[in-house]
Amino acid sequence: MSEHDHEDHSELGAMDVRVRALQSVLAEKGYIDPAALDVLIDTYQTKVGPRNGARVIARAWTDPAFREWLLRDATAAIESLGYSGRQGEHMVALENTPSCHNMVVCTLCSCYPWPVLGLPPTWYKSAPYRSRAVRDPRGVLADFGVTLPEDTEIRVWDSTSEVRYLVVPMRPPGTDGLDEDALAALVTRDSMIGTGLPLEPPARAR
Repeated sequence: MSEHDHEDHSELGAMDVRVRALQSVLAEKGYIDPAALDVLIDTYQTKVGPRNGARVIARAWTDPAFREWLLRDATAAIESLGYSGRQGEHMVALENTPSCHNMVVCTLCSCYPWPVLGLPPTWYKSAPYRSRAVRDPRGVLADFGVTLPEDTEIRVWDSTSEVRYLVVPMRPPGTDGLDEDALAALVTRDSMIGTGLPLEPPARAR
């Protein structure tokens, strides 16, 4: 089993242990409902945030002027769609091409663009990902099930508190007739980090 087969594939850090202990105490005292908390966390981690980013990508795929704006001034372009706020003040968009694939990591902590991607996944914050993404990006991509041609350059970008990145994945083939909503449904969170690819359109799905 590869280290990325599950969201929680690394040992808990000291802060995670403290947070879980606090959560247990609050639940025991009846201050929080663990089930409701899980739903809230799942909503922000897998739905609200990534859905925003998917809208940005779909607009870039369908609107050449917006794509050019996004690549020139990602912060302003993203804000024009209503997605802004803390952790998203200074954004840079990285466009994947047939010859270059971009992947994002935060080697020091877990800087992450919350307004467009929601909560960072557990693996993004883990020490194995933070170190291997720089040392062996092709191997990390393989762990995620992504195999790129040998001649494709892989660029790794280190997110910081000053700059956060959004990967603009390549538009999948066979999507010419899809509208923006249908295109957004193909954009995954991992494809906007660079550890995954967009989904295939339904007609091409196997």
